[in-house]
Amino acid sequence: MALHLVKLCVGVSAIEELQAWVDYRISERRKTGKEPFSFHTTRMVPKRAEELLDGGSLYWVIKGNIQVRQPLHDIRPFTDGDGIGRCDLVLEPRLIATEWQPRRAFQGWRYLKPEDAPADLKLNGANRLPPELRLELADLGLL
Repeated sequence: MALHLVKLCVGVSAIEELQAWVDYRISERRKTGKEPFSFHTTRMVPKRAEELLDGGSLYWVIKGNIQVRQPLHDIRPFTDGDGIGRCDLVLEPRLIATEWQPRRAFQGWRYLKPEDAPADLKLNGANRLPPELRLELADLGLL
């Protein structure tokens, strides 16, 4: 059974903003002749990599709620120019909206068990509302 990661998406206020950032970074990599993939660099290398790569995803916390996930394709440890060990989490560029799940702020990433992960979002009813309105309703405790 796949294990997941959860991480704060700092500086992003909506899923559309994250998608635009992912698209921009991929296009910049193409322009410079680099392999066009989506990735997130982190300081710590997950010790449970095998479980994560068995269908796991990186779940992003945006504005205090898990809102979206990106399937995880690879984990690539490396040493940066200053000799510090780091890790690229290679992600699918497509974002998959999820049911919103509140999360308090934390540093780094955390493992997320499959049974604790929010379900993928089905686009019906309130889920079709604009993101700003959904966020306001969620802040009011109505979603």
